[in-house]
Amino acid sequence: MSSDALPSALAAVKQSIKNGLGAFMCASRLDQILLHDAAVVVAFHRIQDAPASDGLSVAVDMFARLCRFFADRFRVVSLSEIVTRLEQGRRLDRHLAITFDDGYRDNLVNAIPVLEKFALPATFFVVSDWIGTDAVPWWDREAGVSHPLMTWNEIRTLHRKGFTVGAHTRTHVDLGRTAGQTAWDEIAGARRILEQGLDAPADLFAYPYGRRDNLAEANRDLVRRAGFRCCCSCYGGIATRRTDPFYLPRVPISPWYQSPNQFGLELALSRAQTNAA
Repeated sequence: MSSDALPSALAAVKQSIKNGLGAFMCASRLDQILLHDAAVVVAFHRIQDAPASDGLSVAVDMFARLCRFFADRFRVVSLSEIVTRLEQGRRLDRHLAITFDDGYRDNLVNAIPVLEKFALPATFFVVSDWIGTDAVPWWDREAGVSHPLMTWNEIRTLHRKGFTVGAHTRTHVDLGRTAGQTAWDEIAGARRILEQGLDAPADLFAYPYGRRDNLAEANRDLVRRAGFRCCCSCYGGIATRRTDPFYLPRVPISPWYQSPNQFGLELALSRAQTNAA
């Protein structure tokens, strides 16, 4: 074996071990014991078959497998319900909420049929100024690809079907670098535009990019002032009854997860680390 192939081979072995451990853990129900007082919020971007190098796309078949896993092993609820439980200090017990970021059209075409098949609720965080446009996010331009975004009619279709639409700023700015009036326009303006377009409340917020350094604390305060009920990150983590809804963690789902069992294992390990801290 060449030295270039060795890292890939080792990674494949590591993934295989994780899949096996995950299958054992799920069969023994250990994951349910570890998560009995916690909630998980997962975040997807695109649901489509794509090259392995596309880190934002989850294959349709894998999405269906994950949804079946969620339905079998968690109490899948709306994000609003988890936020309400956190606001009221109510018990969390393997609750899970499904979310999507950015507003790609494949969410409607490929994800909604699967969600409806399993009767699962979901929240779609959309970039308000991109709705109904030919905007191409910078990460897609750099990759030399263009993926269609949803139109207002499609966003309204989501709402009519009973799914939740939340805000993801107006133009997908980095709120770790944006401040003052510009940040306020991005945050409060996104809520105003969505509520006008949907003729319905839009009180859930997820900040773009989702890392710890992508949201200044002053801007988190603006999220509160704008009337949102939560502020979702996207760098991993599990919510407990003590979690502040404005510091709500989400677990990003990418092709890195090769099976639902691996997802379950990673969650259980994360929970065990939290308990040990």
